[in-house]
Amino acid sequence: MLVVDDSALMRRALKGILTEAGDFEVFTARNGVDALEQMGRLRPDVVTLDVNMPEMDGLTCLAKIMKEQPTPVVMVSSLTEHNALVTLEALELGAVDYVPKPGGTVSLNIDDVAVELVNKVRSASAAKLNRAAVRAPRAPVAPPAREIGPAGSVDLVLIGSSTGGPALLSDLLPQLPGTLGAPVVVAQHIPASFTAALARRLDEVCALRVHEVDRIMTLRRGNIYIGRGNADVVVARRTDGLIVKSVPAAAEYRWHPSVDRMVASARRYIDPQRLVCALLTGMGDDGATEMAAVRDGGGRTIAEAEETAVVWGMPGELARRGGATAVLPAYEIADRLAAWVR
Repeated sequence: MLVVDDSALMRRALKGILTEAGDFEVFTARNGVDALEQMGRLRPDVVTLDVNMPEMDGLTCLAKIMKEQPTPVVMVSSLTEHNALVTLEALELGAVDYVPKPGGTVSLNIDDVAVELVNKVRSASAAKLNRAAVRAPRAPVAPPAREIGPAGSVDLVLIGSSTGGPALLSDLLPQLPGTLGAPVVVAQHIPASFTAALARRLDEVCALRVHEVDRIMTLRRGNIYIGRGNADVVVARRTDGLIVKSVPAAAEYRWHPSVDRMVASARRYIDPQRLVCALLTGMGDDGATEMAAVRDGGGRTIAEAEETAVVWGMPGELARRGGATAVLPAYEIADRLAAWVR
């Protein structure tokens, strides 16, 4: 594998962590230009890529990698607001995942994320790169026309995703019509500093309004609610209707925002027959237990098909448990959701 970072200290630290894990032969590059020169010779299974580098930054390097030699890439960057936006763009360009530098651009405590780094690089080494996810950055667009539709037979749509999810959500959610008959709540495993930027980017291109769940919010048709990162997103009921809120991450759940916790909370207040769920790309099994329970209760569920999932962990587990009403490639999911949620 190839570690790309302009800091010699960071290169040494990252190489040490990954070498110690025992799974990787690790080479390093000091910037994007150096990385591209080594790619053809080394043909690495995985690349870790910094965002801010001289001569050629991480985003430019990523675009060239995806065009010339598609390879799983894990972005490693400090979580400033600017870098969050750049990293989201990198995920849309085809990067598989991201790891935060906990102490800034030159992190002296990178060991704090050693386990996360090793796990995500291992996962990336088995990831599938879908050509549909490798595309040019989105051009600015005029705000879409928005028209709220009437209530239908479904009260709520629940979507869960992890590795590869931000790119897929950026494709899928803009395909949902503004007249969708139910609100949508999304649990995407993501750091807190990313969710506001993700919601803003999606709001620019979706017919439905998109919000980060940063307070108690009434669930209304015509809206998508993105669970805040590093916390859990839950559904509840008040006298005036359903609400969604962000709550502290619960230790009994491994990933956050937890898909299982989101779905479990909805099942407490909504008849499963009035729920529609979709479980998208991601490692692990988050969401499989509770979405299978929705299916058992008469609700409808979608598992993303292996052919399009970057990592067929979460949706694969739902399918293996017999908990999916339909197993669909990513490009068919929005149409099926729209057909079910009239």
